[in-house]
Amino acid sequence: MPEDIPIIRFEQVTKQFDDDDAILNDVSFEIERGKFYTLLGPSGCGKTTILRLIAGFIEPSQGKIHFNGKVINDVPANKRQVNTVFQDYALFPHLNVFENVAFGLRIKKLKKEEIDRKVSEALRFVNLVGYEKREIREMSGGQRQRVAIARAIVNEPEIILLDEPLSALDLKLRYEMQYELRELQRRLGITFIFVTHDQEEALAMSDYIFVINKGKIQQSGTPTDIYDEPINRFVADFIGESNIVPGKMKEDFLVEFAGKQFECVDQGLHPDEAVEIVIRPEDLEITTVEQGKLQVRVDTQLFRGVHYEIVCYDDADNEWLVHSTKKVNVGSRIGLYFDPEAIHVMRFGETEEEFDKRLEAYSDSEIEAGHAD
Repeated sequence: MPEDIPIIRFEQVTKQFDDDDAILNDVSFEIERGKFYTLLGPSGCGKTTILRLIAGFIEPSQGKIHFNGKVINDVPANKRQVNTVFQDYALFPHLNVFENVAFGLRIKKLKKEEIDRKVSEALRFVNLVGYEKREIREMSGGQRQRVAIARAIVNEPEIILLDEPLSALDLKLRYEMQYELRELQRRLGITFIFVTHDQEEALAMSDYIFVINKGKIQQSGTPTDIYDEPINRFVADFIGESNIVPGKMKEDFLVEFAGKQFECVDQGLHPDEAVEIVIRPEDLEITTVEQGKLQVRVDTQLFRGVHYEIVCYDDADNEWLVHSTKKVNVGSRIGLYFDPEAIHVMRFGETEEEFDKRLEAYSDSEIEAGHAD
């Protein structure tokens, strides 16, 4: 299969159940082979519906789903080169580890020697060699997840779908399994599509993230792109902690908020356009009142182990959250310093498609004006 053909492509896909509102609404995207993708969003946003459409458990109401360049809307689940790891793992409690992993192979009526070889190889990939005869009830949560993954990869699918498989694990084990899953995907070299509502999980594991809300993709990109350049308030709020305050774009590279004007790196908006300003808590540096770009009063301070979480208010009564290793006194006035690159300017309610069109229009106007390089 040519590498330039996406392994999965959604073309204006809508999914609606009976007379209810559409769970997915005119969604289009592409998935490349060999990468770790995450569908991220709150409960009910449509991310699991996308997973079920790819798996073939449900069919789209409108639009087309392509697999390796071919439309698969009517292809049944058992005919797709896709395997799913469910949230509850869906293991058979009456079968031991070996038989759970071998189940799909036995359905295909493969020879015993081939089943033994494939199961042994799958268990080696998930570090469960020696657990072949162990009963499922004797396995820990992390071990059960590995069994579920081994059962998924033993059939040599082109895509593995993971539906919030870490949600039932305790925090420490969850972190460990994040690393294990990411390393497993790299070793296998196949496409993983992972569903979660946990933004830290998505940022830590993914090559590429789709942020979904109310049946639409709000933004897609690398973890760094989405964290540093959120497209709208929902993404900025959902991906990590953010300071979001109202402002006004005075001109290219100059924005006004909290009663002052600041240099920034944004451009392409209208003069004096109302905007929202995003600055991440870790991008605010505590300094003296005289040296600060903003002067604020410290309202609360909590110690979070690796940093202090400090809530401040400026003279315009905007709330600012600061993450710092410096301790301050509650009630004192301090200065906050930030670089122009730390300021991110957002249009109100702008979608990723509208953002792309704005950048394209701005680039066109630059060319027409003879300003482009």
